[in-house]
Amino acid sequence: MIRATTAEGKRFERVRVVNVPPSDYTRFGLWSSRWTVGAGEDIRYLARNRAVEQGLPSHDYWLFDSRKLVLMHFDDADDRLVEIEVIENDPEQIILHNYWRDAARHHALRREDFAAEHSIRGV
Repeated sequence: MIRATTAEGKRFERVRVVNVPPSDYTRFGLWSSRWTVGAGEDIRYLARNRAVEQGLPSHDYWLFDSRKLVLMHFDDADDRLVEIEVIENDPEQIILHNYWRDAARHHALRREDFAAEHSIRGV
């Protein structure tokens, strides 16, 4: 799907904000993302401390076509997803999250560069 969609000129991009040193889960994500990156997805990584320094939010969200915002709410006790909130009619929030996405992307490293900088082999 990614390969076909990117061939049509559409983009798949994401920034993952992660702890440094990377957890086993982050290492697994780096390893497994080789296939979606190979299909055309642009995945970048941003160390959590850099995200905080840049004033980026700590919550997870997705943007679809820069017009639909999906906020993901997690349980504080065990970090489980408890609610997905779709926002389409709040331009102020959507614009703010677009700004944060662009700022995160600007400060993030390409998947391969992040792995090299943190000596993560086999990704």
